Amino acid sequence: MKDLTLAELKRNRKKLLRNLPALDSVLRGSLIERYKRCGNPNCKCAQGQGHGPKTYLTVSYPGRSPQMDYVPQASCEQVSQCVANYAQVREILEGISEINHELLRRREPL
Repeated sequence: MKDLTLAELKRNRKKLLRNLPALDSVLRGSLIERYKRCGNPNCKCAQGQGHGPKTYLTVSYPGRSPQMDYVPQASCEQVSQCVANYAQVREILEGISEINHELLRRREPL
């Protein structure tokens, strides 16, 4: 980063901004699959792996227990994309922050 010119830094920052996904399509968390038992002792799940896989979104917050929400099969692809978008937004923000830090270090306007 330190060997880039001022113009390259600003060009890279604009490129990062253009690559941001739509911010209304981001979702924090992780997707997990679980198998559940229904509780019926005569069901095959009582002896086997369980019903599923069922998909859940899990989100952790500081100082609180992780929250899990069921994701219907029809929504899995969309939710998965929103989770991926969140990771992409975080990565892009880190890149922009690094560029802005370098501009600040060089005493250039942000």
